[in-house]
Amino acid sequence: MSDNQGPYQEGKRAGAHPLLVVFGILIGLWLFVALIVPSSKNKQAAGTEGPNVSAIEDPEAAPVMFKVQATIVDMNTISLVVPQQATDSQIVALLKRLKEARLEGSLGTQLPATTPGHKLGDHAIADILIFSEKQFAEAETIRTLTRGAHAPGTFYPNAVPFEVAMEQVRGHYRIDLNDTSNPDNGSLGFADESGVHSKQYRRIF
Repeated sequence: MSDNQGPYQEGKRAGAHPLLVVFGILIGLWLFVALIVPSSKNKQAAGTEGPNVSAIEDPEAAPVMFKVQATIVDMNTISLVVPQQATDSQIVALLKRLKEARLEGSLGTQLPATTPGHKLGDHAIADILIFSEKQFAEAETIRTLTRGAHAPGTFYPNAVPFEVAMEQVRGHYRIDLNDTSNPDNGSLGFADESGVHSKQYRRIF
């Protein structure tokens, strides 16, 4: 035989063994799953946007009962009180029920008018605030919330501070039929027009 044989010889395999290639691919995929995928999950869990509404809703949650506590017509505002044990799922369901009633034209059978005699209806403009604590659903606290976070505290020096009152709001339904592009806004928690919002604030619709 000649001493100058080529790199490839008959009967011998050229290149890496196929099993080594397969194992290399499997190890690469395993490293991808073990390192990349969990890190993305951790990033999502550490986010500040909070849970999606779909994770809060419970289709089987029993409808929550409510009582109208205060009506302030000059501020187009109504406060409702629900039981303290009401869940976020029930608050979300209540907000959606009120919106459906508004769309059907039957909201007046459940709530007093906030714009009586208005050409767009008795709830052309309305702020509906939901509380679990009766003492925070009174007119004085409602006025504190309505004037906003940046209003001087001397307006109502004996009232509950805005920051305290804001955290007591379980749900907020804002109706403005003058805004034809977005007449309904509902949320868990509370946010004022400047963007200041409570810790539990979640936009529903």
